[in-house]
Order: sequence, then C-alpha cells, then structure tokens
Amino acid sequence: MANGIGPPLDEPRANGSSQPKKVAYFYDSDVGNYAYNAGHPMKPHRIRMAHSLIMNYGLYKKMEIYRAKPASKYEMTQFHTDEYVDFLQKVTPDNMDNFSKEQSKYNVGDDCPVFDGLFEFCGISAGGSMEGAARLNRGKCDVAVNWAGGLHHAKKSEASGFCYINDIVLGIIELLRFKSRVLYIDIDVHHGDGVEEAFYATDRVMTVSFHKYGEYFPGTGELRDIGVGPGKHYAVNFPLRDGIDDRSYKNIFEPVIGKVMEWYRPEAVVLQCGGDSLSGDRLGCFNLSMRGHANCVNYVKSFNLPTLILGGGGYTMRNVARTWAYETGQLVNQDMGPNLPYTDYYEYYSPDFELDVRPSNMDNANSPEYLEKIKQNVFENLSHTKFAPSVQMTEVPRSPLMQEDIDELDARLDDQDEDENKDVRYTDRRWDQRVDCNNEFSDSEDEDTNERNGVRRQPDRPKRRGIMEYRNPHAPDDNMDSGAATPNGALSVDGDDAEDARMNLDGTNDAGKVNAEIAEETMQAETSASPAVAAAPPPAVGDGVASHHSSDEMEIDEDPLATAGPAPPASAPNAPGMSGAAAAVTPPDSPAPAREDVDMDELAEEKEAGREEREREDVAGEIRAEAAAAL
Repeated sequence: MANGIGPPLDEPRANGSSQPKKVAYFYDSDVGNYAYNAGHPMKPHRIRMAHSLIMNYGLYKKMEIYRAKPASKYEMTQFHTDEYVDFLQKVTPDNMDNFSKEQSKYNVGDDCPVFDGLFEFCGISAGGSMEGAARLNRGKCDVAVNWAGGLHHAKKSEASGFCYINDIVLGIIELLRFKSRVLYIDIDVHHGDGVEEAFYATDRVMTVSFHKYGEYFPGTGELRDIGVGPGKHYAVNFPLRDGIDDRSYKNIFEPVIGKVMEWYRPEAVVLQCGGDSLSGDRLGCFNLSMRGHANCVNYVKSFNLPTLILGGGGYTMRNVARTWAYETGQLVNQDMGPNLPYTDYYEYYSPDFELDVRPSNMDNANSPEYLEKIKQNVFENLSHTKFAPSVQMTEVPRSPLMQEDIDELDARLDDQDEDENKDVRYTDRRWDQRVDCNNEFSDSEDEDTNERNGVRRQPDRPKRRGIMEYRNPHAPDDNMDSGAATPNGALSVDGDDAEDARMNLDGTNDAGKVNAEIAEETMQAETSASPAVAAAPPPAVGDGVASHHSSDEMEIDEDPLATAGPAPPASAPNAPGMSGAAAAVTPPDSPAPAREDVDMDELAEEKEAGREEREREDVAGEIRAEAAAAL
C-alpha cells in the first residue's frame, strides 16, 4: 500500500481471529450496585450495561459464564502490602475520619474516594481476573473475559486513578506460575503505570502501552522508559498526541504488536481494553471508533494464544457498554446487528439506539512522520532484547495463588448445585455453563431462567407460543359454542347449528326434524328467561339473579320471533317430549307466566336426555326397517 498506510480496519481472517475459541466470561451481578461518590466519573454501572447488551444479543450462548469468587485479603497481598490491604478492608464512609493519616499515606481521597462496599468491589474485580488466569493455565478456556478488571493504576501500597487493587498484576502473577513469558498490552488512553512498575525489572513480562503523553495523567510512559536491570527494554511505551483515529492507530498497533510477538514469543497475553480511548469520552482525548478499538482485540486474538481480556477506563457509559459488548461478540465470532436489542437500560442509548461509536471531526495531532519516528525507536529498543528469553525450569508450586484449585472448586460447586436443586431441571449454574452448538435447530431455553439472568424478550420477537395459542381462525367464537350461556342467561346453540335449524324448521330433510327440535327448545328457553320477551317481575333481592330493568320500563317487541327465525307452520308436529303449549310462543297481549328460577344445569340435562331418547328411537327404527327388508 502507498506510503505504508493500510486500511483503517482489518478484514475478517479465514484463519486466526475467526477460528472458534472457548471463551470464559466472568461477571458478578453485584458489581453494578457499587458507586463512587456522587458526580464521580467512574461508574461501575457501565459493566452492568455492557452485560445487559451481551445477554440480549444472545452472546451468552457462545461462551461459559462464571461468577468468580471474590479475591480474599490473602490473595490481594500476593502483590499489595499487608498494611494497605488491611486499610482498604477496614475503612468505610462512617469511620474514615479515624483514618485520616492512612488516607493521606495511601492516596485515598479525591480521585480514589472511600465508598460503601469498597473492599467488596475490589474483591469482585480482582477475583474475576485471577480466576480467568487460573482457567487459562489449566487449559479450561482459550480466552477469559473480565470487564470488571483492568484497573491498571493501582500501586503496591497506593491507590491511584480510580484504582485500588491492581487485578492485572494479580492475574499476571497467576499466569507466571505456568507461563515463561507473558505479554501485557494496554490500549487505555492513560499510561498503564501500575502494571509497568510492578514488572519494571523482569524480562518475564513485557508491557506495551499506547497512551496519551504530555500534560496528562499519570505523567509517565515516556518513550525512554524502557525498564531496568533484567527488565531493561522489556517496557515498551508508545506516547501519542490528541485525536488519533482508526487508521493511524492501526498502522502503529499492528506493526508493534506483530514485532513483539515475533521476537518475544509470549506464552500468554493480557489485553487491557480501556474504553476512554474511544471518541467522545468524558476524560479521553483520542478519536477511535468502536470498530477501530475492537480491531486491536481481533488482531491480538489472531495469534491464538491464551488471552485474558480486561476492562479499564471509560467514562461515557453508553459508548463503553456498546464497545465491550461488540468486542465480546468478536471474541465468540458472533455477528451483531446495528439496532440495539431492548434491555433494562435501553434509554441510555438515545437518540440513535445503534451499536456504534462514531469518530468525531477533531484534528489528529499525530502526523504520519511523528508516528513513524516513534515506531522506529520502539523497534530499536526491541532489538536489544533477547529472542524469547527463557526462564530456569522449576517445579510448579503445589499451592496455587487461588486458595482452592480450579478443578476442585468446579467439582465442589457442581455437587452443591445438584444437592440444592434436585427437582430443578435447568439450574442457573447449568445455564451459565451451557454453550450452544452452531448446528442446533431451535432455541429450547427456559424463558424464566433467561428472565432471571437479564435476557429480556424483544418487542419484535414474539413469545414462544403454547398449544392453546394455535387457534383455528375459522372456528366460531368461544361464547358461541354449544351449551354456552347467552348474555341474558339462556343457553345458546352453536351459530352454525342455529342457522341450520332456522333453515330446516319445516322438517323437509333428514336433519330438519332434529334441528327444528333444537331451535324450538332454544326459543322456549329464551322466551322463558329473556326479559325482552317475558315481562316477568324483577326477582327479589337474594334470588341470585341480577335485574337491570323493571317490568314497567320494558318494551315488548311487536314480533317476538324476529330474532328467533320464522315461526313453524301450524301443521308442523311438536317435538317429542314437548307439549303444544310449550312449543307455542305466547303473544304479547298475553304474557307468559314467568319462571321464578331457571336452572341452567336442569335445562342442559333435559336437552341431553331428549337427544339420547331420539337417538334410541332412530336406532330402533333402523333395526325394524332392516328386519322388514330381510323378511
């Protein structure tokens, strides 16, 4: 390509980044409940927003979900001092005045305030990174994701830049139990000073940071900061200026990381994906789009090394949530539509409600000449390092950094889950561990379990229908079924049967006799029960029948048979079991005596008995006819 400048984003790779990988995703539902002081730019709620998008895009089907055990005080002291961790465990907003001296000593105050649940929040962040590293060591997954991690500013005995416990350092220490060399990459807008400082004097960890430098927090990360002692030249810093865009970032990130991979040959990678390098961040000054940021994740993934993906900065919540959800989709090779699914936090993404973070029109202060000069200096520093520096072979310690071995922990939790949910077919733990296969034909999930885990039913996605919801559109309405009560309390026959009865009252066909009997029986019930025909006095209170009109206010139709079809001719025989008086309708000038009580069950029983008697007579007639024919 002309002048060595390539496209702003990589195309999908046929091998490497598009190969399926086993992904372990760590999330604790409590993390979004913690909050720094009012008005503080760091908001753990962004992690819950990203998780909600991940769940409702269906990405959980492609990976295993874990709620890591929070890191204990002992585990934190693998890097931090005992006194500092003890202070974090004890201090609260209620007693912080008693620790004023310690607050000054440990830099706890404005940027790093004391808030409710501070130590628990640190435990969640560190626990996910440590367990993710442990699973990578054991080969339980290819990629581990912990968006609650990535707090790269915390020092050995000091809080800094919204960070209290450095979960990245703890995770790398766990990886070093099995891996000879670990590569740490930082794409946060701020320099990853805490991680660099922790491994500044060793060649077992190479730190590479792309960050804003010059009149900017934390003020470290100069090009000449390269490490000391055995770690000299194993700290790589790429200082940048304001406004770097996707194309420029790609043209420095890929060559530098490619050179590091070629020369250093790491056995595992830790990638800090701070979202404050995105365009429009409240505290950032870069101009990366969502896809430009995710391009770094795809490129690192293409090397097929055990990879720990962590969060970090990011202070425009809606953009951070979008980007981390999108990058999770890239890790599991899942296409994600541009329109955001409905979530509990859907309103945060107005007005466009799209899965995108677009760059602005800000100027890029990073000229191609400046970037090329820095890149060549970085390559020069890398040339002074050993090729794939080795480490003396030692026996892996029997006791892991985590207090309980990962295999033993899984087995114990599986047994506990089975014992506590003997009658439950699909527990939350099994739901978290399930990974859908690409060749599954249908989704057979438990919608109640989905709801508990934050998966919302989308407005344009109908709920799975039950057997009773598949109705025949041509069938009569429910309240027209045979034997149903009409609004006035009388029984009604099916609409089709009533129509047939009206057409066959003269009994001219085989079904006419039966239909006529049904129609006459129905008319008798309606005549005796309906106030529109029978001017019966209203029942007394307590009779169990509601009265809406008095007999004085009731109007008598001129033709009481208008709604019941034509009257039968005088020659039509009465239906069996019905007297002539019962079959005739009383004229208006002579109101029929009102029935005090109309028992619907009795009417139904009478009707059924009449039908059975007619059927017996028909059968007997057929037998006699057959006998006569035989003679």
